[in-house]
Amino acid sequence: MIGKEGRVTGRIGPGLVGEVMIPVRGGVEAFYAHPVDPRDEMIVGMIVVVVEYHPPRTVYVAAALGQ
Repeated sequence: MIGKEGRVTGRIGPGLVGEVMIPVRGGVEAFYAHPVDPRDEMIVGMIVVVVEYHPPRTVYVAAALGQ
């Protein structure tokens, strides 16, 4: 999971649990998402990269390069 890119489908920000869609196992699945830096905010449609993964469905993300 670490290093995979996904698209934000539910706003991620301080005090919020967002949602990202990440391609896995030949499909795309939804994961709960938190920002790696608690001050960051990521809007719907933004591309993010997974920095940390907590099974089964929680990821910590950062904005992908160029975002």
